[in-house]
Amino acid sequence: MLTEQIRLHENFGSAHLDSTRNVFVYLPPGYGINPERRYPVLYMHDGQNLAIPQDAFGGVVWGVDETAQQLILTNQIEPLIIVGIYNAGEKRIDEYTPVKSAGGKIKGRGGKADAYGRMIIEELKPFIDREYSTKPEREFTGLGGSSLGGLVSLHLGFRRPDVFSRLAVMSPSVWWANNQIIRETAMIGERLPLRIWLDIGKKEGTRIKHQVRALKEIILANGWQTGLDFAYAEFPEARHEESAWAARFGDVLKFLYPNI
Repeated sequence: MLTEQIRLHENFGSAHLDSTRNVFVYLPPGYGINPERRYPVLYMHDGQNLAIPQDAFGGVVWGVDETAQQLILTNQIEPLIIVGIYNAGEKRIDEYTPVKSAGGKIKGRGGKADAYGRMIIEELKPFIDREYSTKPEREFTGLGGSSLGGLVSLHLGFRRPDVFSRLAVMSPSVWWANNQIIRETAMIGERLPLRIWLDIGKKEGTRIKHQVRALKEIILANGWQTGLDFAYAEFPEARHEESAWAARFGDVLKFLYPNI
């Protein structure tokens, strides 16, 4: 962890959600030297797993700060700010899902993704834009996560392309509510002004792999173009776990925030 580049805001509250949560902010090298310089921002879910080992599930972190730092210093990506939003523990499932689950052990759970999105858009983003030297416009604002975090990123990106323009959709939980996100994507029927990274690990299971492939095909049918505003990747040895997402986060950054 690059402690000198990380700032932690504890117990961030919301009028839209029941729980407070911590938020960390990674600042790129050279931040503050030129007071006039402003930076794009990537907001990420499950922030406790991204940079601070003592907060991470099983102590395994993505090291997003170290990855971003190395890519910035080698001119592979543009300097950016990364905001890690901690999840709300047992309420994570509710906040990261667009609709309620219709069956199984989690029947009736979920459906608060839009309220969670309001927290980010109406409360957290204005706070970050006030406190830091950001580029607040949509074309510089990204959203990303893995598993249910990938699901909620795609959903909120589709709902609010006026706020977000770059999405990191890693190993998304497309199975939620009988593939609701696939149906939602198909209903869009057109390309939105979003740059999307979508991926899956081949060792995450045959069913989810085929579901993500189906999602990819619908995205392409809606008008996104591979290499221009869409990237899709399958990782042969990757499982559904933090270390796998950490290993490919650099690829995600290079697509979403290229140094051009």
